[in-house]
Formats: sequence, C-alpha cells, structure tokens
Amino acid sequence: MLGTKAITYQSVPYLKLVTITKIFVLTALVVFATMSLKAQAQDPIKFRPISPIQYIAALGDPEAKSGVGAENWGLWSIDPGPRGVWLRLFPVLRAAGGYGPGGWKFDEEDWWLDENGLIMEKPTFPMPAGRYLVSGDREVVTVLTVHPKDENGVQRWALGDDAKLFDVTHLPCRSARYIPASANASCSPASADKSLFKVAPGTVMPEVEGCSKQDYAVLFIVGVEVKE
Repeated sequence: MLGTKAITYQSVPYLKLVTITKIFVLTALVVFATMSLKAQAQDPIKFRPISPIQYIAALGDPEAKSGVGAENWGLWSIDPGPRGVWLRLFPVLRAAGGYGPGGWKFDEEDWWLDENGLIMEKPTFPMPAGRYLVSGDREVVTVLTVHPKDENGVQRWALGDDAKLFDVTHLPCRSARYIPASANASCSPASADKSLFKVAPGTVMPEVEGCSKQDYAVLFIVGVEVKE
C-alpha cells in the first residue's frame, strides 16, 4: 500500500485543527445540553459525549428545521481531513493504487474534496438512525433525530430547540461530492483548479470539468444517545 515501492505522502500541516479550548467548550456544552434535556423531558434523554467528534455530511435547506432525505446524508466516524491527500499529490495517490493514509480507497467514480483542496475518503451512507447532539461549533447545540427508513426508503430528520440546519452547520468546513457528469465523462481530481482553494466559509465548492458536483453541509456530532 502506501509504503510499497517507496511511495510516500509528503507531510503537510493540516489546516482544519481543533484547539483544546474548543474541545473543552464542546464538552461543556454537551453536559449542559444533557442537563437541560433531562430537566425538560418527562422521559429523560441521556447522551454521552463523543471524543473525538464525528462529522455528518448533510443535505437540505439551511433554513429548514426538519425534513426528509437523511438517507442521502453521510457519516464520517473519523475526521477525514488528516487522512486526506492534497490535490497536487493526486499522482501519488494514483500510483499507490488509490489507497490513501489509513488505508481508505479512492473511488474514481465518486470522490470528495474539502475546502482546503484535500481529496477525502467517502463518508458512510446512509446516516444511521438515532438521536445525536450536534453543533456547528457556534452558539447552538441541539438534538438531531434521524428516523429509520420508511417503506419507501426515505429517512426523516428533525432538529430540536427550534434550530435550523444553518445553526448547526460548521461554516468553515466545506465538502463536495464529485461524480462523472455523463457516462462518457472524465471526472478526475487532476482536472481541479488548485488555485481556487482554500474555499471561503459559506461559499460553494469549485466545479471540476467533467464532473457533476454536490455540496454538503458539515455538522459536528458531539454526543450520542445512551439507550438503556
């Protein structure tokens, strides 16, 4: 894999760092949110903090408080950023048989970029049903409920505390999925314009020639429900 035939990735500082202060703040918010939920609910909902945090790739109207389509949401149980490969190192990734750091496999027909120009591993689809404490690392921490698929394979989702999807979106994080625009199209990271990165918070990810692009919002999971 990566160590074969002296193929290695250069060590480049990763930009999406989470400070210790932020981790402490998020942990505190989980505790207070849990206490609030216990106080308000007749049947208390208990959560346990997640460390390190996990990440949701979500689709939906930023102003929506609930909706359908969570079957098209993905979950990164491990931060994909530190395991990502810079666009300029795509030839190395290809020479390594498509295997990235940590052993994830690049898919030429379905690949992802982040706001820094890192080729990332795909999240896991669909988003598992359950209740999660989510945050955009700003003011709001609330409960996200992802319902099981219905008979048509559709998953509903809902946020608590009158929160909107925008309120729990981490604005500096951008992610997009790229697939071939047609059956005969060539959709490759080699065609991406590296000068367009880093992408500013709140803006859309760059188009790539030959590709159909889908932007995703990124949510932080800071706690999961404890089922007794």
